[in-house]
Formats: sequence, structure tokens, C-alpha cells
Amino acid sequence: MDSFAFIIHPIHPKRDVSRKYPLLGKFLTERQINFFSTFFPPVYISEIEGITSQATGKQIRGWFLACPLTPTRMMELPEKTVYRKIIETGRLAESLGAQILGLGAFTSVVGDAGITIAKELNIPVTTGDAYTVAIGVEALLKAAEKLHISLPHTSAAVVGATGAIGQVCAKKLAEKVPELYLIGRRTSALENLRDQIQSVTGSSNIHISTDVNDIKKARLILTVTSAIDTIIHPEHLQSGSIICDVARPRDVSARVAAVRKDVLVIDGGMVDIPGSVNFHFDFGFPPGKAYACMAETMALTLEGRFEDYTLGKDLRLDQVNEIETIANKHGFRLSGFRSFEKAVTDEDIKRVLQREY
Repeated sequence: MDSFAFIIHPIHPKRDVSRKYPLLGKFLTERQINFFSTFFPPVYISEIEGITSQATGKQIRGWFLACPLTPTRMMELPEKTVYRKIIETGRLAESLGAQILGLGAFTSVVGDAGITIAKELNIPVTTGDAYTVAIGVEALLKAAEKLHISLPHTSAAVVGATGAIGQVCAKKLAEKVPELYLIGRRTSALENLRDQIQSVTGSSNIHISTDVNDIKKARLILTVTSAIDTIIHPEHLQSGSIICDVARPRDVSARVAAVRKDVLVIDGGMVDIPGSVNFHFDFGFPPGKAYACMAETMALTLEGRFEDYTLGKDLRLDQVNEIETIANKHGFRLSGFRSFEKAVTDEDIKRVLQREY
């Protein structure tokens, strides 16, 4: 049976450590978890069973493995130290018999986004970024449909637009809306991306900014930075807007959902997995659902594409379209909307439509 492994790591230290080790999560402080994570070995989390292609009937199995480093430690430690820990986790995947390895959350963006890790392992590696783009954009556009937003008459923004995921999200959204705001940290990189998009679309309504406040000019927002702390707060948003948060850790403050009842925040990247999947581990999603980055690894395994797939900072639009086709073939689908790990209800949609504070 073909197989894969996927690396996760603690993003919210106390909560996520508690999922596997309840006592450690209870008694260690977040600061202690950050410190000790440097010395923890890779952790076997669970076996994944029941994934079945709707097209071919093929079944696969996989494993969740944990790199113990928290986002804070990944940012603090020397890059080589972080690489070494992720590579150790990858070697655990090899020992289990995995034929491809997926990198989750910060393990997919640290350093050169998987290139060095892939060179050190004997199995192919993917970050899952391509399918993350496909699902993130699809989620934002379907949410716009729910709120009766006319795409040809609205504006969109991408926060973190110059990152690997952000660039391709911007290119896909530029095909759908007449006005686009690119938000990032480096003006030169934003100018280069704007020029690329304009050369294809011919649009003069591509705006660049290094100020997150400028997202208030857009009705549809997709945010995908690699920031450790939240960067989008209630005062940044216009009434009736939609924010699809693809980043992990989140870019959008929980205060937005608490105090801005006139905007819709959705989590990017939740996917229905084909078959009677059992993850044997609760990572915060309802049964049968996973992140798009996880689903990319699964879809490649079902397709028998055991090759380095999404690596590095130069993600291609044709690659996004290809993995979307592969995933659709095998039965992966965008799942229902969720916001801060809770289902988005019809009442939530009505409230935003009515623009009530």
C-alpha cells in the first residue's frame, strides 16, 4: 500500500502539546515548552487510515509525525539547528516506509521552504503550498458568493503578497476582480509582483502598500504571512468584508470575530478527505477534514506522484492548477466554512449581510 507522512508541530504550545501529552500541556508554561522543544526528539503521533480515491478506489495510509519546535523557537534558533530537527523528523518518516513527506505550518516556510530538507532525505518532499493556494482562493470566492458580492464590481487584497503562497494567490485573484491591493514588507518585491500581474492582465488597478491599514480599501481579503503574532485587527476592516486567513499561526486577531459582527472571517484551507479516513489524532478539525497542505500530500500519494512537488519560494500558477485537477479527480473538496475552529452558520452569514455591529 502506498504511503505518506506529514510533519506537524505545536503552533499554540500549551494547547497543542496537550493534544498528545495532557500532563505536560497542563503543568508546563508556554515559555518552558518553547525552551524544552529544542531538546525534544521527533514524535510519532498517529497512523492515518481509510483514505480512498473516488476515481480509482485506491487506498493509502500515512502517519502524522511531530517536529517538536514551536514557531517562536524556529524563529530564534539558528537555521541549521531548525533544519536538523526537521530532517530528523523526516528520517523517522523514512524508517516507517513513507514514500513522500509533507511539511506543515512553519516547517514548510523556514529557510528555503523545503529545498534543503529535500536534499537531505531519501524520499520526496512537498510543502503543500500549491493546493493551499487553490483552496484558499476557492474559499474566498465561494464566501463572496454567499454574501452576494459581485466579483466584477469589487476589490480584493492579499496580505503577505510577496511570499510563495501570496504571489500565486494574487495572480489568481487578479483574474477575478478589477482592483487588487498587494500588501507586503518590501516595496521592491511588491513592485516586481505588480509588474508581473500587469503584464498578464493589463490592469492599471493593481496597488501596492507596506501598510496593513490599506486592506480597509478592499472587500475581499486573503492573508497568508509567516508572522508569529496577529497583524489584522478590528480597526483594519471595512463593514461587510470577508477575510480568508490561510496563515498558521493566524494573521487575524480573535478580537475581529468577537467585536466585528459585520465582517466574516473564515479559516483558509479546510478540505473534505475522500474515503472513511481516521487520523487517530485530534488536530482541531471535525472528522474527515484536513488542511489543504495535508491534502496535497495525500493527493500526490493517491496519484503515485512520488516526486519533490511544491518546494522553494517560486510557486507556479500551472502547478496550482495541476494539483487542483489531481485533487478533484480523487475526491478532495473544499469543506464548509469555519472561523476560529467553529463552523460558520447561516446566522453568521445573515448577520454580515445585514451589516449589524
